[in-house]
Amino acid sequence: MAGTVNKVILIGHLGDEVKMHYFEGGNSIGRFPIATNETYTNRQSGERVTNTEWHNIVVRNKLAEICEKYLVKGDKVYVEGRLKNRQYEIDGQKRYTTEIHVQDMTFLSTKKDPSNPSSKMDQKIIPTRTRDNSISSIPNEDDDLPF
Repeated sequence: MAGTVNKVILIGHLGDEVKMHYFEGGNSIGRFPIATNETYTNRQSGERVTNTEWHNIVVRNKLAEICEKYLVKGDKVYVEGRLKNRQYEIDGQKRYTTEIHVQDMTFLSTKKDPSNPSSKMDQKIIPTRTRDNSISSIPNEDDDLPF
């Protein structure tokens, strides 16, 4: 195989609100943690064990603004992205962190914008990429499909 792959797929719940940073030129970046759980039964004790992993999520520009507007702590999201390791320094000590830089995302459960009372609470907002690779949000109304 000639190429390499750096791809992460996660489904988890937001552990905090989206923290936004805005830059000159209109660019923005949003950061938030999501939690994924693994549950199994211990064979020796019969006890159910749940392990939680925390992941640092990074979204940029329009997708970051959509996340800030619609996501709150506890919402369930599907995230596709790339792993990126970053080094920084605090009080002279080097620290390292691993982040997931989002390329595609779907909101699986959200609260609607409180400023719009006519919106349905169970409606999902799904950010999608357009042909010119920009991101737009499209309301996804539930249909009557049996699956």
